Amino acid sequence: MSLPFAELMNRAAIAAAEVILEVYHRPVVAMEKPDGSPVTEADQRAEAIILEYLAETGLPVLAEESVAAGRIPELGTRYFVVDPLDGTKEFLKRNGEFTVNIAYCENGHPVSGVVLAPETGEIYWGGPGGAFVGQVSAGAVTDVRPLQVAEAEHPLRIVASRSHGHAALTELCDTLEVAEDVSVGSSLKFCLLAKGTAQLYPRFTPTSEWDTAAGQAVLQAAGGVVLGMDGAPLTCGHRDNGFLNAWFVAAASERLALRALAEMLRFADA
Repeated sequence: MSLPFAELMNRAAIAAAEVILEVYHRPVVAMEKPDGSPVTEADQRAEAIILEYLAETGLPVLAEESVAAGRIPELGTRYFVVDPLDGTKEFLKRNGEFTVNIAYCENGHPVSGVVLAPETGEIYWGGPGGAFVGQVSAGAVTDVRPLQVAEAEHPLRIVASRSHGHAALTELCDTLEVAEDVSVGSSLKFCLLAKGTAQLYPRFTPTSEWDTAAGQAVLQAAGGVVLGMDGAPLTCGHRDNGFLNAWFVAAASERLALRALAEMLRFADA
């Protein structure tokens, strides 16, 4: 099977990354959005480029900065979900752990997605045809390799957010006998699971749908799962919730995800 819109999304992400890096390598001024989160020139310019690329499809685009400005389209059954610069805090810290996220969704489910790390040039994409990682060089993707999760849980490696920790994470690690935790920013957490570096990513703090949709598509294509607190795959398009996700768990297997989810629910009820 093909990966819907994969080539177009990859090209859009590469073009956006070029603008992001241009801003990254000079002094950056951050502004504050109504929700208190930071936004920069890089976020805004990257989103404009992505929207321009995706416009040829005629499909609606749920994009972070557009939503912040009150521009929310009627999504229908087929649409894109975009975070032009996921990890703006990491961008401002200049640690390289930020990404461009573009996902294509059908009936609320991420079907295919691309996650590109501008600083390293690593690009991850996946859909019904599988998951892959490559390296962006001079605007082209090279060194393409397939991705597959590592389901072996011994030793169990967990990935957590560098900027959004939670007290329950320590207890979860103890309960599941986690051998190692890997801290990384943005949707690179999903990518670490997709390439087998870690097996579990529990999220105890809020995220937006544009933070997760692309990474979820990549991880699912690599054999993993992303489940909400109801035990069902995470979905998009929830306007009534402000496009926010509750707690969720991403894992290399459904069995591991459900095991972790049971513990997370215990923390939620405590």
